[in-house]
Amino acid sequence: MTEMVYGTIPVRDGEPVLPKWWRTVDKWSLSCILILFGIGLLLGLAASPPLAERNNLQPFHYVQRQAFFGGLALTVMVLMSMMSPQVVRRVAVVGFLISFVAIALLPIFGTDFGKGAVRWYSLGFASLQPSEFLKPGFVVVTAWMMAASQEINGPPGKLWSFSLAIAIVLMLALQPDFGQACLVLFGWGVMYFVAGAPMLLLVGIAGMVVLAGTFAYENSEHFARRIDGFLNPEVDPTTQLGYATNAIQEGGFFGVGVGEGQVKWSLPDAHTDFIIAVAAEEYGLVLVLCIIALYAAIVVRSLIRLMRERDPFIRLAGTGLACMFGVQAMINMGVAVRLLPAKGMTLPFVSYGGSSLIAGGIAVGMLLAFTRVRPQGEIGDILRGRPR
Repeated sequence: MTEMVYGTIPVRDGEPVLPKWWRTVDKWSLSCILILFGIGLLLGLAASPPLAERNNLQPFHYVQRQAFFGGLALTVMVLMSMMSPQVVRRVAVVGFLISFVAIALLPIFGTDFGKGAVRWYSLGFASLQPSEFLKPGFVVVTAWMMAASQEINGPPGKLWSFSLAIAIVLMLALQPDFGQACLVLFGWGVMYFVAGAPMLLLVGIAGMVVLAGTFAYENSEHFARRIDGFLNPEVDPTTQLGYATNAIQEGGFFGVGVGEGQVKWSLPDAHTDFIIAVAAEEYGLVLVLCIIALYAAIVVRSLIRLMRERDPFIRLAGTGLACMFGVQAMINMGVAVRLLPAKGMTLPFVSYGGSSLIAGGIAVGMLLAFTRVRPQGEIGDILRGRPR
């Protein structure tokens, strides 16, 4: 009778965790993530040896570290994707609280590593960027608040989530880290829209963002310098954007050849923020389009699976995670081709960076957990008046 009503895969009592996970997880999205990580290692082999040489390290020092942190990230991703949505929510709340406190303490204990923005903790053997770990926890916590507000006599979850988003955006802007602040606000806005926010309110929030951007431009030299550089029609060939633009032009359709690129010898962030420039120069437009297609496949498949989800919390949290993942990739590539101002944001699973890789593994693991097949009816059944 249950299958006739819900039309889904029945629950198999006593089924081992691993076979059940493999049967219910989105294998296409999982495969795309593994391919992206493989591409990241391939590009790391090309981009990181010049940096290792400048720092008097072994040629593949950074590639080995990327493989190590990537292995941890993939392990965390698989373990997280095996959890139930309730367990994921509990883990996200704890992780969010720890990350929130860590960001609040950055002005006291943090460091800027000479980059002008206090975003990291120096651990000696590595650095830690707490904002990377804050994002997935923030999405899940605010989705929980918004879902709770839809219940009868529920709390004012949407107001709470907005207050929390503003507090985080202000803390990130003070570092300054306007890229992560915009990403957090975007994630909140997407979830608020899906939760049924009135368009007039969203327009008002967009206007507030414009006013905040104007204020930041007039009062932050760091922000103004990046905006002026973006609006300047002439690109200084000795800047990172200049090197990246030239590399993309040189790459053409098929690239200059494996190991033949020159941008990695000029760009200090060739293995992180501008890794796509290395891909475009050595492998051409072909590899860049493949990378874009992989990110698009993950986002689109996740959203399609979430459209069938009845639980508002799962639907909101999954949508926020998927859209934030895709937009971060879009921002990173948009900066490299001068469609967006410089943001200092990594390309998920491709760029080098321990915090970025592990936090990405957590976020995608949560997304895979939310998009797993569960014994339930589709949301369309509710709209058609079918029994729950």
